[in-house]
Amino acid sequence: MEPDGTVRLTISNRANFPGGWIHKKESPRPDRRDAAGMLFMSEEGSEQGGLIWGASQLPDGTIENHGHLSLDQHEEKQVFAVDAGQEGNDKFSRITIADQGDYPIEEKRKAEERIGKLPAEKQGAAWGEFFATHRHDVKRLVVGRAPDGSVGLSLRDRKGKVRVRLEVQSDGKSALQFLDDSGKVVSELTGQKR
Repeated sequence: MEPDGTVRLTISNRANFPGGWIHKKESPRPDRRDAAGMLFMSEEGSEQGGLIWGASQLPDGTIENHGHLSLDQHEEKQVFAVDAGQEGNDKFSRITIADQGDYPIEEKRKAEERIGKLPAEKQGAAWGEFFATHRHDVKRLVVGRAPDGSVGLSLRDRKGKVRVRLEVQSDGKSALQFLDDSGKVVSELTGQKR
């Protein structure tokens, strides 16, 4: 905590993990009750990323394990993340680089409150209207291991559409694909002999 009382770093257990912080004000985040970790804060008292983790073995012996490190754009959501985890026999690990909008995240939080009060059948259209004018969370690069055992790299355009995909599938087959903006493969190189 800074001398003026601004929180700059929070280290917490599961039971006391804080909500989201914007300009020194905390808002509820009940989805954060499944991990211990740290939150990084800006000079203005807004969240700037964090490190969370958790692991347990369920009574039936199933393993649940996860870790997440992220860094946020100023006054926005994450632009860089490292994730790893296991759910039963499914294991994953990945690095994600994303673009965020050029508007304060507080606008999205207010939209969540407003749209959350609408009937379920109207929420999709309301989010569509909001995101028509508010660019958001466009994954640009994802590299990692999927739960099925495949590994790959995908590069996306500014709209979030995959344009290049490099993959080694769980059976060992490999491919490098180039896609157009509709998602159609326009060129492909495979690791198979011709």
